[in-house]
Amino acid sequence: SMMHQVEGSIVDADLILLMTDINEKYDEEEVMQKLQGSLAPLVVLVNKIDQSDEATVMEKVAYWQEKLNPKAVFAISALHMHDIKGFLDFILENMPEHPAYYEKDALTDRNDRFFASEMIRAQIFKQYKKEIPYSSEVIVTAFIEGEKLHRISAEIIVERDSQKNILIGKNGEMLKIVGKYARLDMEEFFQRKVFLEMFVKVIPDWRSKKNYLKQFGYE
Repeated sequence: SMMHQVEGSIVDADLILLMTDINEKYDEEEVMQKLQGSLAPLVVLVNKIDQSDEATVMEKVAYWQEKLNPKAVFAISALHMHDIKGFLDFILENMPEHPAYYEKDALTDRNDRFFASEMIRAQIFKQYKKEIPYSSEVIVTAFIEGEKLHRISAEIIVERDSQKNILIGKNGEMLKIVGKYARLDMEEFFQRKVFLEMFVKVIPDWRSKKNYLKQFGYE
């Protein structure tokens, strides 16, 4: 399950970052308890402070200090890059040094399908708000490499018909935007032209079904 993934990540982590935002009421008590029991240093990032005032920001920082007693709380605005350098420097200062796992010239241990799916996923996060990104999964169903052109097919999985309608948009306009920018990212990454086709598929409540979670790589 997804909670199993959370547990494994917490156990293996050298440093834990909890991302929330100034408007969010974080009520995942099971996750909170596991974070409190972790031996790894915890850092809380309170994002979107540009949408609030100083008093509310200070109140939210104090709330997280009391709730989790983290090693640090950073009030940030990712949109305006406020204090991004501060928490990145903090990460570098607090991460332990390890021997290299890979050779210096190794780019990645992931295949091209993974990067194609992540580029589509990135555009879903960029173009949509609220529940759509968090209810979506991207599966690359075909990846045909060519000397000058890659042909890629992908399915975007959502949980409800209403999410499918939002994802596609009126006359397919929103899905076209996702496809356009994902394709441009792929062409830059793969250094060749890309033909990309995407389909949206509804699997009701897939996030709560173990067989789909396993199929999508969460177990």
